[in-house]
Amino acid sequence: MSVSTEQTVTVDLGGRAVDVPKGGLYDRFRMDTDLDVVAADPRVSSVDFFRRLPKVRVDSPIGPTLTPNFYYRISTARLTMIAPSRAIRSRLPKELSPLEVAPGLGLVSVMFFRYDVCDIDFYTEAAVGIAVRPARHGGLGLVDTVAALKNEHLHSYVLSLPVSTEIAHVRGHDGYGFPKWVTDLDVEIDTTRTSARVANDDGETDIALSAATPRQATAGTGEHVATLTSYTSIGGAWHSTLSQTNLLSAGTTRFPRGVNLQLGIGRMADDVRSLQPIRTIQLDVVTNGQLALHMPVPTSIQRVQA
Repeated sequence: MSVSTEQTVTVDLGGRAVDVPKGGLYDRFRMDTDLDVVAADPRVSSVDFFRRLPKVRVDSPIGPTLTPNFYYRISTARLTMIAPSRAIRSRLPKELSPLEVAPGLGLVSVMFFRYDVCDIDFYTEAAVGIAVRPARHGGLGLVDTVAALKNEHLHSYVLSLPVSTEIAHVRGHDGYGFPKWVTDLDVEIDTTRTSARVANDDGETDIALSAATPRQATAGTGEHVATLTSYTSIGGAWHSTLSQTNLLSAGTTRFPRGVNLQLGIGRMADDVRSLQPIRTIQLDVVTNGQLALHMPVPTSIQRVQA
């Protein structure tokens, strides 16, 4: 891994010592970030979305914290593929069922995230996820499938979720129950090109993506808010985590050409191979967005018979 020359300070998260950037947002505000300070950052287009989302203090496995966690400038890429339901079910807990686009075919995704300005400072992230049926009901899920493909409301189970900083690892793993670890992780997204690379423990490529960025459509703050509900098990009990993404500039290409998804050696690549993806059906890229990530809450999940 690369060695950072950035000055850091040590903070306590649920009894774990974590280094964070000295003078960064977390060092200065401990999640209670002054929105007027963020509004002065030229990378942030507006903070109006966050003024409508008051934070609350909650107890969590990482100690008392404020929720939601605010991400003031983000960019993301999601590659959606169809895969055999049989392969998907082999990777899902028995309480969850895949969301199918047709009998025997489900949806899996490889995702990359770049968080330029957020309450816990800059970091990057990647994920291998499975679209699942919402816990609230069963059935074919046609409406949910359409909503998922339109990037409006997706329910997901995550197999792997590497990050580039220790605070993101501790909060995500201990606080949210996500399968996170720290690694070198580069994500570069602009209006022309989208590229990302996740390194394995030896510094070689685990997974990498290169693609043309879809044409972007802009929206005013709050006009297009997508939601993602992720399911995790914390202390033996199921929880759901809600994230709300304020899409300010985003685009989609269906059945994209020229997408290069490289599977190397590592946990993410192994997870993708285990799902046996058949075909890429959609590329979603957000060049300018904002995110509110809520703390997980207990939820009831009833096993849906296939």
